[in-house]
Amino acid sequence: MGEKIVLLDEAGHPTGTAPKAESHHKNTPFHLAFSSYLVDASGRVLISQRAHAKASFPSVWTNSACGHPAPGETLREAVTRRVRTELGLTVRDITLILPKFVYRAEMNGVVEHEWCPVVRARVDEEPMRDPEEVEAFEWRDWAGVQALVHEPGASPWFIEQMEHLVKLGAPLEWPQADEGLLPPAVRW
Repeated sequence: MGEKIVLLDEAGHPTGTAPKAESHHKNTPFHLAFSSYLVDASGRVLISQRAHAKASFPSVWTNSACGHPAPGETLREAVTRRVRTELGLTVRDITLILPKFVYRAEMNGVVEHEWCPVVRARVDEEPMRDPEEVEAFEWRDWAGVQALVHEPGASPWFIEQMEHLVKLGAPLEWPQADEGLLPPAVRW
């Protein structure tokens, strides 16, 4: 059957589900997603380049890993699953950073329209990328992550997220946000 996404109304309540692969097009419905920033013990952040063959936003450089919570899956479970799938990493200390991040972006006729909570997680290993998901990755210090905003090929959601994240200080200092601000469609 394939992955399903959780469709949302404007207030973040679930309105149904849809197949992920068939839902991303020029009229993509508003749905639930997440973005994660993986940080090592020294505070470096893993950034990744989406695989060239991805149907939506191929080849863009962005945060560590993105995904969609499955129906009934908690946000923590979704982050753990997708980071393991895309990068072969085990996460710990998942922290909710931006619970109310919403964006809409378009590339090559494909629209992303998501309520996309942003989390930080700690990792202690080196990535083992899935080439169908991730083309390349780099560890960068915080200044290098911020510089990505000005480099060609950065994802639009990453650029918008950075407007908020730079105000919070270095990644290891980002505070836990209020879980009550998550959309009603997902549990922490």
